[in-house]
Amino acid sequence: MAVPQIIPISHEPDYRTKTIGRYAGGQFFASVTYAFPEGFRLGDGWEEQKRLYVVLHRFDSEGRHIDSDIWCAGTWAEQQRRPYDGDSVSSRAEARMRALLDDLSQRGYGDIAIRPFQLTADGVLFGLITERHEDGEGEDDWAELYPDRLGFSAPWDGRYDT
Repeated sequence: MAVPQIIPISHEPDYRTKTIGRYAGGQFFASVTYAFPEGFRLGDGWEEQKRLYVVLHRFDSEGRHIDSDIWCAGTWAEQQRRPYDGDSVSSRAEARMRALLDDLSQRGYGDIAIRPFQLTADGVLFGLITERHEDGEGEDDWAELYPDRLGFSAPWDGRYDT
């Protein structure tokens, strides 16, 4: 089944889509996620290349991408050196996420429906990108949220695969 123009995403309060919903300006999808730059090959030094990002994508009420706030809190290596420090990579990420969400006027968590989009920041691919998974021929049948790696497909009910 072909990818619809607008893809529903279900809000799951205790899981990967806990910070999505609507605000005065439209819809939002926020996450904290680790990512490698495009083209990265696993090997020595990977800990310095795996970066923790705080991401806030904003969309209008029709699901069109407006803008994204993408911020790198640090690397996996930094987090491992100071895992419990109040200024650890994960602590900085959590604080940034709270601040971004607090800035969304009239924020409410819930299901959203957005259109595919993509951008690259800091050498990392971000977006909801349509792909072909079934048989390699025909229409795109999948939408993948990068770098979070959430996959959406028929019956297009907002549920995702990881």
